[in-house]
Amino acid sequence: MVVDVSFLRRGLVAAALLATVGLSAAQEGPLRLIVPFTPGTGIDLIARTVGPKLSERLKRPVVVENRAGAAGNIGTEAVVRAAPDGSTLLVSVNTLVMNRSLYPQMPFDPVRDLQPVSLTSWGQLILVTHPRSGFKTAADLIAAAKKAPGKLNYASPGVGTPHHLSMELFKNTAKVFLTHIPYRGTGPAVTDMIGGQVDAMFLPIHVALPQVRSGRLVALGIGSDKRHPLLPDLPTLSEARAGEVNVDMWYGIFAPKGMPAAQVAALNREINDILRAEDVKKAFEGQGMDPASDTPDGFAKLVARDADRWAALIKAQGIKAE
Repeated sequence: MVVDVSFLRRGLVAAALLATVGLSAAQEGPLRLIVPFTPGTGIDLIARTVGPKLSERLKRPVVVENRAGAAGNIGTEAVVRAAPDGSTLLVSVNTLVMNRSLYPQMPFDPVRDLQPVSLTSWGQLILVTHPRSGFKTAADLIAAAKKAPGKLNYASPGVGTPHHLSMELFKNTAKVFLTHIPYRGTGPAVTDMIGGQVDAMFLPIHVALPQVRSGRLVALGIGSDKRHPLLPDLPTLSEARAGEVNVDMWYGIFAPKGMPAAQVAALNREINDILRAEDVKKAFEGQGMDPASDTPDGFAKLVARDADRWAALIKAQGIKAE
């Protein structure tokens, strides 16, 4: 059989053009980037940094829409229910897979009902306390917790957040018990943390760093398998022999299930190109996030692995949404 190579080549070019057209022309209205949390969060920063550049590349308006509530489930469901035509995307964090186990009665499955498009970045969480606690290291916190189980407490922005589950993993691996005090959002939790009303909490590095540098909070360790360049002298919790806690947070972009593969691939290429821009890298790194990229398939595998990992912890610790 004789294969017309020029014909095949023309076909591939046509497919690529159709995918690009599908991203820009099938939707004459704006492309919505749904952020399922409030403005000012790391996820919001990602959307507002990537959005304008995506608009330039696709030659169409891109609008960031904050749809906060129910631990991110309101915004996530809006994307699950949207048409898979490239007009609606979700910018989210690994809370997405935690919610799958915390809210088993949800009318959708955030892993099964979304199409991973692109990983965007990684963020790290650090364990902090207030200066009046007297704790200088994670070992100090562990020793005090073992001496009086349940006397010490910790804050989180709410049940099922990465901050909450990171501390539960810390408790599980360090064999200690601290009482959980969930707040309605990061702001009030940090306020009480600074005021000394609570003893400890995990915070994203971009939230904790200004407070640590000003002396209003004390960093005890980083919940990662590597140190962070913004706090090079802060040991990982593993280095400090304070539990095995690798709770790096991934951030990424998803589409409704059913988006054509060529369209997903085209979006992935555009987003990955954007993430390589120096100004984007600086914006992310200034907030303690490390830009990262992957193929849609690679990102999907990461999401599935993380869903299984957090499901096991939630079951082991008996954690339930309140």
